Amino acid sequence: MKRIAFALMLAIAVLLPEAAAGQFRYAPVAGVNINNLKFKQDIVPVEHAIGFQAGVQGELMFPGIGFGIDFAVLYNMTGAKVDLGSRQIWASSGFGNENVAMHLIQIPLHLRFKWTRMNGLEDIIAPFVYGGPDFSIMAGHSGFKGNDGSGHPFKYAGGDLGLTAGGGFELFRHWQLSVQYTWGMTYLVKTRKLDNFSARNRQLSVRLAYMF
Repeated sequence: MKRIAFALMLAIAVLLPEAAAGQFRYAPVAGVNINNLKFKQDIVPVEHAIGFQAGVQGELMFPGIGFGIDFAVLYNMTGAKVDLGSRQIWASSGFGNENVAMHLIQIPLHLRFKWTRMNGLEDIIAPFVYGGPDFSIMAGHSGFKGNDGSGHPFKYAGGDLGLTAGGGFELFRHWQLSVQYTWGMTYLVKTRKLDNFSARNRQLSVRLAYMF
């Protein structure tokens, strides 16, 4: 967590001096997630789970070159369905196909490119692509116990570092529809009974924002 906090503060310190030269806009943003957990070893079946995200996004574009940055503060629900009951080590404690849900406060910092020189067509539709790191802080997670009184089978990290790539379209200078994929770079959950059985976050998101 200390490394994530330091990287976040460093990125903000680098980007703030550029703000005066760019065009800043902000937007409420919401999206639907298709979540998964990529375990280090394929020991138990894992299924996708649906989540959502919502928050406030900022966009800072530098005039004339099409490049800029975007950043946000989001609530992000992620996780997956993990069939612990398929292995005796957990089935003996009464665990089954469990919904492992995590609630994250996410702060993305992305480099963005938008096609803005299309002879006026950009006033109607302007494609854009973006990518960069996402810094997340664990705000909460699902809680469940075994039928024999066993405690929670997972240990959760305090935060997560992800790498996101995405793209979309800006419509009529305000609406932005985008699709993105996030690869977790650090382990988000670990089992208590198997020390090396850990998982990273994987997430596909469709998002809609309205820029002011």
